[in-house]
Amino acid sequence: MIENVEMLDQKSLACTQCLQEKIEGKDGKRHIVLCGGTGCLSSHSMEIKEKFEETLKAKGLEDKATVNIVGCFGFCSQGPFVKIYPEDTLYRLVKVSDVEEIVSSDIEKGEIVERLLYVEPATGVKVAKQDDINFYKKQKRVALYGCGVINPEDINEALGMDAYKGLKRALTMTQQEVVDEVMKSGLRGRGGGGFPTGRKWQFALNQHNDEKYVVCNADEGDPGAFMDRSILEGNPLAVIEGMAIAGYAIGAKNGYFYVRAEYPIAVKRLRIMIKEAEELGLLGDNIFGSGFSFRAHIRLGAGAFVCGEETALLNSIEGKRGMPRPRPPFPAVSGLWGKPTIVNNVETLASVPYILRNGYEKYASLGTDGSKGTKVFALGGKVNNVGLVEVPMGTTIRELIFDIGGGIPNGKKFKAIQTGGPSGGCLVTENLDEPIDYENLIARGSMMGSGGAIVMDEDNCMVDVARFYMDFICDESCGKCSPCRIGTKRMLEILTRICDGKGTMQDLDDLGVLAKTVKANSLCGLGQTAANPVNSILAHFRDEYVAHIVDKKCPAHVCKNLMEYHIDPDKCIGCGMCAKGCPASCITRTDYVAPGHKLASMSIDSTKCVKCGACISTCKFGAIEKR
Repeated sequence: MIENVEMLDQKSLACTQCLQEKIEGKDGKRHIVLCGGTGCLSSHSMEIKEKFEETLKAKGLEDKATVNIVGCFGFCSQGPFVKIYPEDTLYRLVKVSDVEEIVSSDIEKGEIVERLLYVEPATGVKVAKQDDINFYKKQKRVALYGCGVINPEDINEALGMDAYKGLKRALTMTQQEVVDEVMKSGLRGRGGGGFPTGRKWQFALNQHNDEKYVVCNADEGDPGAFMDRSILEGNPLAVIEGMAIAGYAIGAKNGYFYVRAEYPIAVKRLRIMIKEAEELGLLGDNIFGSGFSFRAHIRLGAGAFVCGEETALLNSIEGKRGMPRPRPPFPAVSGLWGKPTIVNNVETLASVPYILRNGYEKYASLGTDGSKGTKVFALGGKVNNVGLVEVPMGTTIRELIFDIGGGIPNGKKFKAIQTGGPSGGCLVTENLDEPIDYENLIARGSMMGSGGAIVMDEDNCMVDVARFYMDFICDESCGKCSPCRIGTKRMLEILTRICDGKGTMQDLDDLGVLAKTVKANSLCGLGQTAANPVNSILAHFRDEYVAHIVDKKCPAHVCKNLMEYHIDPDKCIGCGMCAKGCPASCITRTDYVAPGHKLASMSIDSTKCVKCGACISTCKFGAIEKR
């Protein structure tokens, strides 16, 4: 039990020394760590860990090497990862069958298994150390601090990486001084709105009430987004500490984590860390003998996207249907059970300990004038290096996609990047050198959002992308207000008509009218931003809309009703594999034999073709194309 600051200092020092000894190999052992993020676990990371333990024991090496699970490395497309200290060697795409070779070569002989090293796509150079990989070079870990280094289920390792030093300093300050520190840091809400965090805390501090609450919004619902999940899986104690600092700042004694039930690993590790923190006295009554008491609780969400909106989230915690409330009053005045409440998302709270630990000046030195600090992005889609990245604000879109992301696969051309999820918009080639910050993205027709970043190439149909996001919004609308409930449905119907080749030019005018109506009259941010993807795509890719409507063609050959599959008779060797794999039996042999070929070519009956693509994947000669 840590009863005072002196005991915390002693505990932290011992944990830091222990962790450092492992990393630097001063304990005379090799230390094998494996990625324990959801992606790697789904690719058998735990089975790999068990195989390491079995192999080390079989070879009598269990006293010379340890095996441990850490949080997400971020580089999801290259997982599962295995890292070996003290050499800092990083292996990627590791399989269970690779374990014996790693132990025999690396652990026993000290020889690197080169075939498992990462290869830079641009140069073909193999890289042995994580920090030398381009994906990591331009990153700066603040919210992700400790992820991929510490065991997220061992509080001692978290204390070894500066945990609770931020709260320790906060408790030497007045509540107003803590709020001022966060205000001067320039931290803005990372959940999407970008509202100044310190100002939100100030509103709650100014309220005089016997009970106040801090709520952590971990209801991450954007397609392709996994920032909050990875932070909770990799270093949950950082978020708990951030919540406790917020509680002290506004005068709250209780905090609630609202986490979607689809994140079982994050929930499990959060429960473990809350329990261990309570046992050590880092949560509970009279923390560090300061008189400050704080407890953390967990509530599971059922996966409704609208519960990412703070008032709908509060309703859900209270056991009500997750639907937004009219504002004002804002939660800082009347929130959870009618008490003053601040709602911050995971990334925001994970950044708070860094600010209190290092001082606001260090945090404010990162980023741009209006957007301080760093931002975590879930970089996905048509990009070589898919994963979780944290970069200083002001990093350009080009750096994000081509330096960190490694560019577009297969030599394809960059077309657009969708930022901000269903509430955001598309940025195109002319925006590549724009710095990433809140105001700049909004000025370019998009937004920061919670951090989803989906890259698209020349093979993406932008009209279909707009339809996809509108389908998502329409499905996730809570239905409370008519503009969102009905307006999004009408927009989806129009976009579906256009993708089916049944649209008219009048539909484009109707989309514009509906977009303005839904934005101006919806109750919450879900409806108010629902038309953003439609508007931004219409602004940048109007020619694709026109092609669908006037020419009845999908330039990207994505919309099924507007394309045909065709076999080039001069390329087809007549092997018949496409016909064998066709589920619609629409491929037959012709009488034409191309020069140099022995068999007659095949042909597709477009009236029967269901456009499933099975023939294209079967053909090894590139004879089948979309038109």
